[in-house]
Amino acid sequence: MAKIITIAHQKGGVGKSTLAINLALCFQDQLSVALVDTDLQGSLYHIREDFPDLAIIGVDKLQDIRQLAYDLVIIDTPPYLSNRLPELFLYSDFILVPTKAGFFDVMAIRSTLALIKEAQRKTPQIRAGIVLNMVKPRSGITREVAVLLQSMDTPLLKTRVHDRVSIARSSMTAGVLNSADKRAKEEIMALTEEVVEHISAEIAI
Repeated sequence: MAKIITIAHQKGGVGKSTLAINLALCFQDQLSVALVDTDLQGSLYHIREDFPDLAIIGVDKLQDIRQLAYDLVIIDTPPYLSNRLPELFLYSDFILVPTKAGFFDVMAIRSTLALIKEAQRKTPQIRAGIVLNMVKPRSGITREVAVLLQSMDTPLLKTRVHDRVSIARSSMTAGVLNSADKRAKEEIMALTEEVVEHISAEIAI
């Protein structure tokens, strides 16, 4: 069965879709990858023709996701999917929670983490991690936010993805890997490697 990475945060505007598409593009050199758009507006699904080598699909039933004929499935979730997140988390191998480095963004993450903890009580092998995303350069608050996040009992990943034009525009430019922005590519690749480490830890249990 496919391994499943779900990208979730019940607050909008934290860069879930951008991370989802760039992670999928990073993985597809080694694995068969599907990117599942669960947003009813179909933000990613509507740009699938711009990524002809990447399977971007929608699903009617969440329980069908694990049966997809791919090595890896990456699921992008909209902020309003709250009522289906508990079920979706139970199907996941790893849950990535992006957040901006702002106090109110961190406060908003608590409800998502609570849903993850509930899923982990039922299925202990589920792994999760928080990634600081869209980080402003030389942002003094980032250090304070990192300390706060580290107290929330869900691992804070080492990788920080900064607020870069090349990343923000990547859904229109065939992904960060095709850009000339070396630092952006390094950050996305580092995030991909950390996610692999967490999935590998889950497999080893």
